[in-house]
Amino acid sequence: MASSVSVVLAALVANGAIACLKFGGFLLTGSPSMLAETYHSISDTGNQVFLLIGIFYGRREADEHHPFGYGKAEFFFSFLVSVMLFGIAGWESAKHGYEAIRHGETSFSDEAQQLPLVDVAVQGVYINYAILLGAIVFEAYALYKARAGMQKEMEKHGYDGYVEAFRKTSQTTILTALTEDTIALSGLGIALAGIFLTRTTGDPIYDAVSALLIGIMLMGFAIALAWENKRLLIGESLRKDDEDELVRIVRETDGVSSVVDFRSVYFGPGDVIVAADVAFEQGLDIQTIDETITALEARIKETAPEVTKVYVEPEDPVEPSPTDESSP
Repeated sequence: MASSVSVVLAALVANGAIACLKFGGFLLTGSPSMLAETYHSISDTGNQVFLLIGIFYGRREADEHHPFGYGKAEFFFSFLVSVMLFGIAGWESAKHGYEAIRHGETSFSDEAQQLPLVDVAVQGVYINYAILLGAIVFEAYALYKARAGMQKEMEKHGYDGYVEAFRKTSQTTILTALTEDTIALSGLGIALAGIFLTRTTGDPIYDAVSALLIGIMLMGFAIALAWENKRLLIGESLRKDDEDELVRIVRETDGVSSVVDFRSVYFGPGDVIVAADVAFEQGLDIQTIDETITALEARIKETAPEVTKVYVEPEDPVEPSPTDESSP
């Protein structure tokens, strides 16, 4: 939890400062790429605020109405970030870039006509260079913190790489911060390239296209992040190999006849609940069954530290049918 908070706070400070710098650059130069990047950084800042709300809301203790706690709050707020913030920011950036492509150097709206636009091909370009390079430094620091957090998650669960971690991790705050910072650095590179090409060639189309590309990239990220949060919101289970290992442990426990059913579900980052219907051998007394269940719960939690609650329901053993008994 502390790792998640530090990652989000680092990104919050970086993105808040960057958003102010980028907007100042847009006001001075009128660059479409700078406005697109301003939308981007504002969405990033709002993103961190929502993630912090999710983290602290998810810390609330279980109560009568939420007997398994509030851990899924992090999944909900991460999903909200992807849909509302990145989607809106991506759409606005893409729309502004499209309008800039259509109109070239002319203003795109009545609001734009009130701004002190300066042709970036002639003046103010070095302001944008300085802002974007400074933003790259801030984002690189935030990305470093996010990668450190994800590396710990990968080592803990044995993920093969970032692709597997993206698909399977339950630490949505770290996942969101890592992806957001990666996209942010990519967007800064695109904006820097567009402004440079416009400055070099005198053609504003490069700056406008950069804004459109940033918007498309943001919307793509919004869709990907929403999809990954969806799997946890609707109740994803443990990875199949992890679940199979727990089933094997239960099946091989002394006194267990068979595993009738086994289920697991995430109720928060690193918070898994396991429910198992277990048939015990005939002839065991109630005390022995209780002791076996207690030992099973302890062993499951030791094997999978993310499992916080285990419910074992004793079932009657399945007796062989007459056909099986008469068969040779």
